[in-house]
Amino acid sequence: MHVRLSAYWTDPDGTVRSPGETVDVDAVTLARMEEQGMVDNSDSQTTSDAGTTTGSTSKPQKIGPGPTTPPENIGPGPTAPPADDIGK
Repeated sequence: MHVRLSAYWTDPDGTVRSPGETVDVDAVTLARMEEQGMVDNSDSQTTSDAGTTTGSTSKPQKIGPGPTTPPENIGPGPTAPPADDIGK
């Protein structure tokens, strides 16, 4: 199914897609994208193959750091739990 993006999205091949770009996704991926508000619904409602109807969001959701985010601000924050050291 072809959908128009309302936010930046990285496809399974690692290609970053821009808002406004159309992409071809399967029903499972579309459902996940709709939950996150990443799909542009220009007619304010879109029905997927699974029969799910969602309303459009007034402000697109941005996921992940932007292109100008300093590297030290990317990754787990200071309150993240320590990494597992199982098997070492």
